[in-house]
Amino acid sequence: MSNIQRNEALRGEITVPGDKSISHRAVMFGSLADGLTEVTNFLQGADCLSTIECFRSLGIEIENTPGRILIHGKGLHGLQAPSIVLDAGNSGTTTRLISGILAAQPFETTLTGDASIQKRPMRRIMEPLSMMGADITSLNNNDCAPLHIKGSRLHGIHYHSKVASAQVKSAILLAGLYADAETKVTEPVVSRNHSEIMLRYFGANVKTEGTTAHISPEPRLTGQCVRVPGDISSAAYFIAAGLCVPGSELLIKNVGINPTRDGILRIALAMGGNITILNENHDGEPTADLLVKYSRLHGITIKGDIIPTLIDELPVINIMAAAAEGTTVIQDAAELKVKESNRIDVMVENLTAMGADITGTEDGMIIEGGKPLHGAVIDSHLDHRIAMSFTVAALLAKGETTIKGRDCINISYPSFYEDLETLRR
Repeated sequence: MSNIQRNEALRGEITVPGDKSISHRAVMFGSLADGLTEVTNFLQGADCLSTIECFRSLGIEIENTPGRILIHGKGLHGLQAPSIVLDAGNSGTTTRLISGILAAQPFETTLTGDASIQKRPMRRIMEPLSMMGADITSLNNNDCAPLHIKGSRLHGIHYHSKVASAQVKSAILLAGLYADAETKVTEPVVSRNHSEIMLRYFGANVKTEGTTAHISPEPRLTGQCVRVPGDISSAAYFIAAGLCVPGSELLIKNVGINPTRDGILRIALAMGGNITILNENHDGEPTADLLVKYSRLHGITIKGDIIPTLIDELPVINIMAAAAEGTTVIQDAAELKVKESNRIDVMVENLTAMGADITGTEDGMIIEGGKPLHGAVIDSHLDHRIAMSFTVAALLAKGETTIKGRDCINISYPSFYEDLETLRR
């Protein structure tokens, strides 16, 4: 973005696109269910479209029509051997979750993705799936995609994950659908639980006890109607902008507020943010409207169990911290290094270019807030969350900011810039 001044208030009402995590899962679980699944408010971003294309290649008829997705599921054992290499594009969710499904199929598959995916760590799923009996190989012998997966008979296991990762947990639970006994995953802290909620909705026997999720094998999944809530990760940019741009007042409608994802709200409130939660609905995935008003924020320490609930929002929380008074310390966030970019290095590089006082650490950052920001040339490193975070920073900066590679937002929020324009006053 260019020529955005920090005194331009944002005002109005907005509805953000459907939740990316839930959109992915609706296609996957609908494909494994018997009968028709209808998905509304599906996120038409590049990552979720990659999931659709992968399941079409596995023999599932999926109609992508205006306003809804129709998935003609064939049941747990209805997938067919693909005639091509499956391409997950930029989607780590697609790559990791579908691996758990493919590990149990009676055919072989090769799964790849773009240059970014081919650098992201897959050992974290290869290890537990191999423990279940999967035959899964990194073709470049570097524990990254492309992966070759030869379907095998799988065994139930109890896996103790070293990281709190919904992608790891979900890959194991999906493999557990086909195992010969109950499968359990214990995490250090509970990661986002969309898979558990939706698998139960489709008919699977999934239980949660503390930080352990259990799944029983061979359920009969049945097609359902899925209404995807607004993605809190997409709403985060407008939450941050509403809090930090003077004179702003925004109403963000129908946002998912799942407790495993709502860390951005808890942090914003802890920093002194004025956010009112309205019209809460707790049928299935919890949702609410968020009324956000400009606030004078202050620095805090962010660490521990809250980190998995806001890992994707940490880049824009960095922007909030730069605008706040005092020091913000972020710890226990080494997972940022293995996202679409090394987000610790990229945030330090770009915020420093805009005049902020930020220091990277092994597992996070230290931001001395309150320094005036100025325009700069920002390298998104083709990371959608970096591009959108620095669009928020540009709203606070004096002068012009240019974001290189900003079209990468199509991965999760293709209409982001258009939606932002409707709020500028």
